[in-house]
Amino acid sequence: MIIQSYRELRVYQAAMDAAMEIFQLSKSFPPEEKYSLTDQIRRSSRSVCANIGEAWRKRRYKAAFIAKISDAETEACETQIWLEFALRCNYLREEKANDLTERYDHILSQLVLMINDADKWIVKGRK
Repeated sequence: MIIQSYRELRVYQAAMDAAMEIFQLSKSFPPEEKYSLTDQIRRSSRSVCANIGEAWRKRRYKAAFIAKISDAETEACETQIWLEFALRCNYLREEKANDLTERYDHILSQLVLMINDADKWIVKGRK
């Protein structure tokens, strides 16, 4: 199967699903967190998806592709940190925080594999 769009990537789908769940969960965060934790966790989780999409469009250039996937990796790790804050502030139940953290561990693994196998993803010029 040939992947035609970043939307077909399992890592993109997993990141989008996790970001949407974070959006729903963060609606219950206290109002005083609106411009801090709520904004940060939503931004970083959405940025994982955006960077995957941008990387897909930069597949002609290996270094640019790797840089964007690396940015997605960084944002996924940042999201895990915000999840830990949400847990420690008692905004999330432990089971939910652990579930999302594990999902981001899987996303991170997929992103690292994409970096390690970057040549597989690069668009080759016509000969």
